[in-house]
Amino acid sequence: MDILKVSLQSAPLTVQPSGSQVFYGKSFTLSCEEDSAGWTVKRNTTKKAMTECGDAWGKSEGSSCRISLTLPGDCGVYWCESRDGATSNTVNITVTGGDVILQSPVLPVMEGAAVTLNCTTRTPSSLPADFYKDGSFIRTESTGQMTIHNVSKSDEGLYRCNISGYGRSPPSWLVVAAPPPTTTSYPNSTVPPLSPVRLLCHLVVFCPYCISTLLLVSIYRQRSAGKRLTVFLSTVVHDLILLI
Repeated sequence: MDILKVSLQSAPLTVQPSGSQVFYGKSFTLSCEEDSAGWTVKRNTTKKAMTECGDAWGKSEGSSCRISLTLPGDCGVYWCESRDGATSNTVNITVTGGDVILQSPVLPVMEGAAVTLNCTTRTPSSLPADFYKDGSFIRTESTGQMTIHNVSKSDEGLYRCNISGYGRSPPSWLVVAAPPPTTTSYPNSTVPPLSPVRLLCHLVVFCPYCISTLLLVSIYRQRSAGKRLTVFLSTVVHDLILLI
């Protein structure tokens, strides 16, 4: 059985079996991260808002919540919440009394990635399925699975599927997100800062040239003035001190 991980701001959430659509009368489990002590599953429904697992619905098992017999009233928005009030991203759960559901990612799909939509019946099968986006027919897949390669923003929309003799699924919204930027910027400057290692390399390379040039200039001065060697050495030392 697949587990679909949901990216959260704090504690990761898993939905088992994977997908946001559930058949009426079936069971599913929502879990906060195993080591997330103090996290609980909460939900909003059309009947009641901000209720916690175990409060007239579901069975709380640590940071997990299991709903054994799914009812239409279990349709709603679910999330994890800590004692401090930190919350996760939300997951929309749809309960259907029909015979077909569409399993699709509940998280945004990154541009350039591949995504598979699975049209399945209450009794698992591999029947052909028709897929639709925003009400328009896309194509028929003989296996009941449709894969979209190299996803782009234009693939975002409301999807559903239909299996002849069984009916159609509830709609499922597919969100496409742009990948995070990879460029590096240097604030308040158009030139990247010089690292200590590069600075040391510059000093090692250029200092000998500076010292050699200074010595040659000093020798030339001493010869031109005809002064003694002691005066010459004093001048060199003085110039080196100024250089440092």
